[in-house]
Amino acid sequence: MPASSRLRTALRPALPAVVLLFLAVATQAGAPRRVLDFLDFGTGVLALVSLTGTVLWGLAATDRLLLHSGHRLIAQAVHRGTGVAGLGFLALHIGVKIARGRTSGTAAAVPFADDGRPLLIGLGTLAGYLFLAAAVTGAVRGAFTSRRGSRWWRVLHMGAYVAWCAALVHGLKSGRTAGGWVTTGYMLCVAGVAVVLVLRLREPRRGRDPYRPPPGAESGGFRGPDRVARHSRSGRA
Repeated sequence: MPASSRLRTALRPALPAVVLLFLAVATQAGAPRRVLDFLDFGTGVLALVSLTGTVLWGLAATDRLLLHSGHRLIAQAVHRGTGVAGLGFLALHIGVKIARGRTSGTAAAVPFADDGRPLLIGLGTLAGYLFLAAAVTGAVRGAFTSRRGSRWWRVLHMGAYVAWCAALVHGLKSGRTAGGWVTTGYMLCVAGVAVVLVLRLREPRRGRDPYRPPPGAESGGFRGPDRVARHSRSGRA
């Protein structure tokens, strides 16, 4: 047996003891409480940052003026990745708040059911449901292939914009008091996304030109489907 293999075999039983010793030292130093404190105040921020990136990358993935198809595929991948990360941080945020008694399970599940701050906590709950609906509809987009289904998909998926605004208000007002520069930055983000969203909604209307017949159609040089069929029948005759 090589010397390296014998060394790994000899050290393997010591690994659990080292891990337990590390956990004991960390516990004595107050690390678990510090981690919980960070999760208590940090997971909501991480969720909001991730979901903000999801909204922005989702808007970028629809751009056809600056991005090519390969760039849009990358933007869609980042859009999905930040969405998954945001939902993960959101679930952790809710779990920590319930575990530390910041809110109740009922208030986390039912919008506007919190006893102390029903509006602010309810906005967070509502935002969570809307983000989840957008994520689910994005994952099963193939089930909305019909014209009516496509409209429903767009309505449900665009609920993420409403959720994002509700999450901003929830994060600014229900947690620790935010500084003035934080509030200003959030408002600038809202204004920027709103402008891009308006431009996106108006783009199909501007780009939809009235129908024009192909060149040669009026002069007889263009053969439409009916003329091709008649020409084929006359040739066989």
